[in-house]
Amino acid sequence: MPKRVDHLQRRALIADALMRVAAEQGLEAVSLRHVAAAAGVSPGMVQHYFRTRDEMMTFALAVVSERNEARVRRAVEALGATPAPRALLRAMLAELLPLDEERRADGRVALAFLAYTAVRPAVAAALHGETAALLAFVADRIAAGSPLVADGRVDPERAAVGLLAVMEGLGVHVLGGHYPPETALAALDAQLDLIFGPEPAAAAVNRGGSAPRRPARR
Repeated sequence: MPKRVDHLQRRALIADALMRVAAEQGLEAVSLRHVAAAAGVSPGMVQHYFRTRDEMMTFALAVVSERNEARVRRAVEALGATPAPRALLRAMLAELLPLDEERRADGRVALAFLAYTAVRPAVAAALHGETAALLAFVADRIAAGSPLVADGRVDPERAAVGLLAVMEGLGVHVLGGHYPPETALAALDAQLDLIFGPEPAAAAVNRGGSAPRRPARR
């Protein structure tokens, strides 16, 4: 009997090799030949699943997106059934920052892919729907949770654009080693303060109000 081929298993094998090459050598090193060598298969087999380099690049970003979605889902679920909009956005965006080695590897792939698409409008077009959906989601959470929206001090759509831009810029600088993780998180919290207002504890401290005081030294 002819041997049965598990196409999903082979595709997963090739995908894992693709991600290793991209994370270790950069996305520019990804080619049919390099991915085939990393997977221990023939270039022809890789080409059977990915006909062009653009298809491989798009698939690499899809893998990163799936991993990010899984991380965000776990972080949001840990907040409980009905998290406040600010807490939800903070958990989501913090998970998208490259704050550990696993996220740094995925972040390098995503950053390289964005550079790759800068001169390939047809490939970049595949991202437009996802970007618009993320922007709409963030804007909805801001509209639902920021007390500064009602009096016109915050426009949800503009604030969403700014918040995502801050998160992505912080990610680039963390990947480059310019900022440590704690600096990135502090900057993210500062941006959320501009959109939602300072959190109650911080506001109380700024007013000299009911926040706990340190005992005086004797």
